Amino acid sequence: MTETDPTLADICAAILSAPVAGKRRLVALAGAPASGKSTFADKIADHLTAQGHRTQVVPMDGFHLDNADLDLRGLRSRKGAPETFDVAGLTDLVARLGTRDAVSFPTFDRSNDRSVPDGGALSDGVKTVIVEGNYLLFDDTGWRDLYELWDFRIFLNVPPDILRARLVERWLAHDHTQAQAETRADGNDMANARRLYAQRMPCDLEVTLAGPTA
Repeated sequence: MTETDPTLADICAAILSAPVAGKRRLVALAGAPASGKSTFADKIADHLTAQGHRTQVVPMDGFHLDNADLDLRGLRSRKGAPETFDVAGLTDLVARLGTRDAVSFPTFDRSNDRSVPDGGALSDGVKTVIVEGNYLLFDDTGWRDLYELWDFRIFLNVPPDILRARLVERWLAHDHTQAQAETRADGNDMANARRLYAQRMPCDLEVTLAGPTA
């Protein structure tokens, strides 16, 4: 976070002040690949829970389309782009998170590169759900249907040079060579990031994360 950004306490206070339309508060935490969404979502959830507001994080990654499906569509090399997710399934989940008591959701097994149906479930007594993912505030067909389902919207803004460095570091950690890591970062991830920044919808709060690592 920069010196001019709100503190974690400020962010949590803003979330709690937002009107709640359904059974529980729904927060969108959006940002580019490697912007630090998962880490930041966990920090917010821990802070809110410590204040007595039980909060759970639900990742968007479980809605990756299967690799076999992507192969049929010729989209394997673009995995992570908006069209490689099940946006209809995600929209249905978000609606259920706001209206039902018992909700299960898919998770993503990174070691096997596949989604796990019903890999997660909403815990009892949760009053705030933070959904984190790249395209939760994306202005395109299907994705924009999510917008009115959120009670509060946060966007994580990371400068492109820092974002690219994080992405290269991520691929190096997955046993890529330097050249392979840079190719993966520049060829797909940064293209997705530029598309996201160009087509993002308004948020209630924008936070700049400019640290060296996600």
